[in-house]
Amino acid sequence: MKTVWLNGCVWLLQVFRGTITDAPDFDPSADAEALYNAMKGIGSDKEAILDLVTSRSNAQRQEVIAAYKSNFGKDLIEDLKYELTGKFERLIVSLMRTPPYHDAKEIHDALKGAGTDEKCLIEILASRHNQQIHDMVAAYRDAYGREMEEDIIADTSGHFKKMLVVLLQGTRDESGAVDEDLVAEDVQDLYAAGEEQWGTDEAKFIMILGNRSIPHLRKVFDEYEKAYETTIEDSIKSELSGDFERLMLAVGKNKTPKLKQRHCYNFFSMLMYLGLGTADNTLIRIMICRSELDMLDIRECFRLRYEKSLYNMIKDDTSGDYKRTLLNLCGGDDDLAGEFFPEAAQIAYKMWEISATTRVQLRPTVRPASDFDPAADAQALRKAMKGFGTDEDAIIDIVANRSNAQRQEIRQAFKSLLGRDLMKDLKSELSKNLERLIIGLMLTPAEFDAKMMRKAMEGAGTDEHALIEILVTRTNEQILAMNEAYLHGYKKSLEDAIQSDTSGHFCRILTSLVQGAREEGPADFDRADSDAQELAEACNAESDDMEMKFMSILCTRSFPHLRRVFQEFVRYTNKDIEQIIKKEMSGDVKNAFYAIVCSVKNQPLYFADRLYKAMKGLGTDDRALIRIMVSRSEVDLFNIRKEFKETHDTSLHDFIQGDTSGDYRKTLLILCGGED
Repeated sequence: MKTVWLNGCVWLLQVFRGTITDAPDFDPSADAEALYNAMKGIGSDKEAILDLVTSRSNAQRQEVIAAYKSNFGKDLIEDLKYELTGKFERLIVSLMRTPPYHDAKEIHDALKGAGTDEKCLIEILASRHNQQIHDMVAAYRDAYGREMEEDIIADTSGHFKKMLVVLLQGTRDESGAVDEDLVAEDVQDLYAAGEEQWGTDEAKFIMILGNRSIPHLRKVFDEYEKAYETTIEDSIKSELSGDFERLMLAVGKNKTPKLKQRHCYNFFSMLMYLGLGTADNTLIRIMICRSELDMLDIRECFRLRYEKSLYNMIKDDTSGDYKRTLLNLCGGDDDLAGEFFPEAAQIAYKMWEISATTRVQLRPTVRPASDFDPAADAQALRKAMKGFGTDEDAIIDIVANRSNAQRQEIRQAFKSLLGRDLMKDLKSELSKNLERLIIGLMLTPAEFDAKMMRKAMEGAGTDEHALIEILVTRTNEQILAMNEAYLHGYKKSLEDAIQSDTSGHFCRILTSLVQGAREEGPADFDRADSDAQELAEACNAESDDMEMKFMSILCTRSFPHLRRVFQEFVRYTNKDIEQIIKKEMSGDVKNAFYAIVCSVKNQPLYFADRLYKAMKGLGTDDRALIRIMVSRSEVDLFNIRKEFKETHDTSLHDFIQGDTSGDYRKTLLILCGGED
């Protein structure tokens, strides 16, 4: 997809922008001789090989293979395998195969051995059109003497297998026709198969997403969102699971432009982990398959999402001739100019537009318990803490499986029936992180936020990230309640505490936020245009003036309004607000503004990133982990889980499982609510 400006509007055009094209003045015999000379004798001239191979299109490489056999009576691919080694050999040989044979080998490798590379199956089968699939199936049969469908059926299971088999038929309607009556029927059928009923009719999802034309599906997805105020992506996430969910998301994202840009970010996010070694097969596959199609678009998406060019990421995380070959396929360094390049800004414009129109259904992981009896729970908690030793399992089972409102009833019943303070008893019986987590759950949200703000400011240092996270993501009502709880609990206003512990523009930003006076309501389009102009003009002002202008808008306007402001900002500057903040600002001011932008764009994703940072690497930021798990469990932790999985390619459940232990881990996993 290519975004262009036309008559003041943004249009998406289907154009392919590769980095590898036909070489001019091409002579296959001369190339064949050059490769032969590069490999004869002792050793081989690897630079000559990689420079020649990466500067020819795949069609031209096939001519070189034919000329090599005609001129020298030898198989070029076999000679390359003999002369080269490791990842470099795998990459060069893969470049020499035709696309159908390359896809066939990737599928074969994904199925062979003890495990199955489901991600490879999803990536290939969800993104190929009918003729590519037919050619790939024929190549598989020719290369391995087996039927691809039989091997896939033998190696997969359930609805995932069924959808793969449907895609493998290569029978999707490619007429481009859109039947309005059938669109309405499909919209109703998809809703009835998922959101409307208890359980999911997976067969209906398979039938519609696996067979309808791309224009038809785009229309279905648009009408679905209009009718039910949720995207098909969110419905798939909520109704399906595991590899089947990932496959259906890949199919959906490849068929609709609204999802394609986001899909680009996530689809290639594993390129961030090149240094781990395990992603090399994926890296090679993507670089080869997209080099003649849309590598320039992928580069744009990559730099927009990761603030670093794909070229530099490859340069830092690979080595030798393998690295040089990948860099040739990449085709250029988007960081050279040191500026945010126009194409990525245009993608950013579209992303803000999508963010403004997408309605996300927030889903908690903790809900009120049915048949709730606060008196019985109070008695059970007392029993768990009475006598020698403590029954932590009983405490966890009650506290983690009740809503906060129900926990407050238990606190009151505990005092009324037993004349004791439940919070004091829990503090005396529990210890360390489990005690902090259980007490956090038992506090009211306002009390908990006030305590977290206090903890962030007490002692020698200040946890600025915690102050930012809380004040940026809470509603006006929540901030005002937190202010009241802070004053009641610590006999000092939260505003005074912030001003005593912070300084400069950062202090002013926090002071603005702690007023709980952010505007509420939808975007005012005329005012958003004016705000965007003011922010654009401020980018040319002195640093202090720029930060004050950003504060006056980012800290006071409603989130829906800011989405429109940030979109129009791209139009005025050809740059994204995120990049401006990161490039022009520093320290806590930068972190605060960046958190606002991220929260406006996608708050569950913002929290997912905060959780990831709390647990990655050596040590765990348990305070951040507890703060987010407690505060979001009844709001949007399910959405956060989904963003965590998509962005970091691992589940929040697994991350917690590997990074914590004991009863503390058990409680966190209950709050997490599932494995994804």
